[in-house]
Amino acid sequence: MARLIAWCAALCLLAGALPVRAHAEDGHDLWLRYRPLPTKIQERDRPLTAEVIFDGDRADAPILKAVSEIDRALQAMVGLTPAHGTSLRPGSILLGTSDDARIRALVLPLGALGQEGYLVRSATVDGKPVTVVAANSGIGILYGSFALLQHLQRGLSIDSIDIASAPKLKLRLLNHWDNLDRTVERGYAGQSIWDWWKLPDFTDQRYTDYARANAAIGINGTVLNNVNAKADSLSAPYIAKAAALADVFRPYGIKVYLAARWSSPIELGHLKSADPLDPQVAAWWKAKTDEIYAAIPDFGGFLVKANSEDQPGPQDYHRTHADGANMLAAAVKPHGGVIMWRAFVYAQENPEDRAKQAYDDFKPLDGKFADNVIVQVKNGAIDFQPREPFHPLFGAMPKTPLMMEFQITKEYLGMATHLVYLGPLYEETLAADTFARGKGSTVARVIDGSLDGHKLTGMAGVANIGSDRDWSGSTFNQANWFVFGRVAWNPEASAKDVAGEWSELTFGPDPAVTPTVVRMMTSSREAVVNYMTPLGLAHIMGTGHHYGPAPWVHDLARPEWNPVYYHRADATGIGYDRTKTGSNAIAQYAPVLARQFAAVETTPERDLLWFHHVGWDHRMRSGKTLWEELVAHYDLGVDQVAAMHRDWQTLAPYIDAERFRKTDAFLAIQQREAQWWRDACLAYFSSVSGHSLPAGVAQPAKPLADYEAISFPYEPGR
Repeated sequence: MARLIAWCAALCLLAGALPVRAHAEDGHDLWLRYRPLPTKIQERDRPLTAEVIFDGDRADAPILKAVSEIDRALQAMVGLTPAHGTSLRPGSILLGTSDDARIRALVLPLGALGQEGYLVRSATVDGKPVTVVAANSGIGILYGSFALLQHLQRGLSIDSIDIASAPKLKLRLLNHWDNLDRTVERGYAGQSIWDWWKLPDFTDQRYTDYARANAAIGINGTVLNNVNAKADSLSAPYIAKAAALADVFRPYGIKVYLAARWSSPIELGHLKSADPLDPQVAAWWKAKTDEIYAAIPDFGGFLVKANSEDQPGPQDYHRTHADGANMLAAAVKPHGGVIMWRAFVYAQENPEDRAKQAYDDFKPLDGKFADNVIVQVKNGAIDFQPREPFHPLFGAMPKTPLMMEFQITKEYLGMATHLVYLGPLYEETLAADTFARGKGSTVARVIDGSLDGHKLTGMAGVANIGSDRDWSGSTFNQANWFVFGRVAWNPEASAKDVAGEWSELTFGPDPAVTPTVVRMMTSSREAVVNYMTPLGLAHIMGTGHHYGPAPWVHDLARPEWNPVYYHRADATGIGYDRTKTGSNAIAQYAPVLARQFAAVETTPERDLLWFHHVGWDHRMRSGKTLWEELVAHYDLGVDQVAAMHRDWQTLAPYIDAERFRKTDAFLAIQQREAQWWRDACLAYFSSVSGHSLPAGVAQPAKPLADYEAISFPYEPGR
């Protein structure tokens, strides 16, 4: 007979919460912040006796982690040491898969939940009211247990709980741009958390905390190293190091992946070529792949950046991206692995508009990739800007699975200190209609496979995680990691709803706090667009480091490295003409969108200068001229940051001093730098256009030359 194991503790559920000042803390706990429930606790209809019942004979590692997590959480939230039990009691938590007799007897709708979905439901078992966490696998039980604990953390009743959820995407990955020397490209939260020097012999507790945090939001994979990869990452010593991390992550349902440098057969294997059609090259990759799988049996596969930004690739041998991807796909396929091939490609030798180059390279290859290859496409055609139209490849490759690539780290959004919640950016992109197969062909439907019937689906997020105690450099940066997990699970998730959930898990379920935090978060992305790149401007940041404004830069070696390449401001107007009279990039979109973008009058004003070079005196829908509208947006962005700062200061009585003080300081930085952005950009565009600022509008604080002279020789994240 199956052995039943239980941990017991008495928990009276929260009936109503009063505002409460939180204890000082450093932010390390993220959304696993198991604090005592608010002081005003009343019993609801029944107490929850946190007796966790599961079939010990059938429990796999994820189920054991689920039990451990529930044990840990309830001890912290209730303050009682769990006791042991062997049978159900009123209020017990019953964990079980579809193989468990008690779960089968409930006839639960588990069939549609797949191997990772879960159901959390109030039920009566053996005549006793219990809370059931059921799934078809142990990892589903783990995900469901986290869902139950988050429900409790938010002060919600479980008397009639009924949650059913399953991921819409198969691959939900973080991409770490971490280097072997522990620097992090575009990282603003300290060193890499991977201490390669001490691995594999020492595995830090932080690796387990990382796995717990990711499992709690449904992330199931991590690419350990930078896409600008070193061949050493595939050497035997580093495979052993990756294997040690895989051992930590495995019980949490997280696979490890590696970014592969295309020239590795030359650098490690001493071959003369990396030509994908060379049998020796294919044999080297097969042997290397077999070596990796011998050390990491559940290795996920390779991520590849090729023939972009001076990275080697198959085009060096006059082969296509499909040739390269398919050669690697053949090596990993016997092991069940996948190849994620990045579509971020551009080259200075290509005279075409940079926004067109990925489409031009990949569209002709539709249907030519192996079935275990997924093409990873950035949300926009340039590079993680505060706002871009969705990438035209979405919807244009119906025979090829496409994987979304978002950036969680804020490379172009003020780095660590600016409060910019990326949920609205993700939601805007995913809800965009490609019209590829008619109305309703959203980007979300492209990447979840429902539009074209693909089974291999996914989303990747460039991580913002580092060795800082709070993981991401600030409290609010944590929200971007959190919302990425939520939209990777469900691409149709509401950014506003996720903001509320994150706030309650981060600051407690306090009605004096949550609405204000949500208001700040949901307005923050539009604020940064306004004070950085309004009306469709893009890539006018400082060059190289991408920090601060630099629309004047024009003398770098490669044309697409210069901000003037993107805004094209002159005496006649501003913006990049991507219509037929310019680069004709609009032709890469579905005809209905191409027609819309072809005319200034029908192009959404938020994207106007992305698609059109528009005269300074063009009359906007507001009645203002384009110049007046541009000035108004820059001023609005500054005002929006000031409003966020004022909102935050009203929360001083409710937020612990440590997190309040740090966020308050960062908002002061953001307010000052928003003004800098506004003043520097308007000073430059005024000089180019010949237009003075409208009457009553404040002049920039300094002459243009002073802004142009600012430099950052030691900026982070390079």
